[in-house]
Amino acid sequence: MLSNKWYNILKYVALVALPLIATFWVTIGEIWGLPLVPQIAGTITAIDALLGGLLGVSSHVYNKKLEGK
Repeated sequence: MLSNKWYNILKYVALVALPLIATFWVTIGEIWGLPLVPQIAGTITAIDALLGGLLGVSSHVYNKKLEGK
């Protein structure tokens, strides 16, 4: 299980940073004709989905522990 500090950092990364980076890459990539725009944005989004799922599991385990107390 994650500490509160790491959970909050990873939650920020999953909810704000990675979607922001993916959106930025798609926008700038299309404007400037950068290579592999859909592949890179898709990879960032897949990492974000995985991180979100892992954080959801961590949150679920934490809440179950609180219910047991």
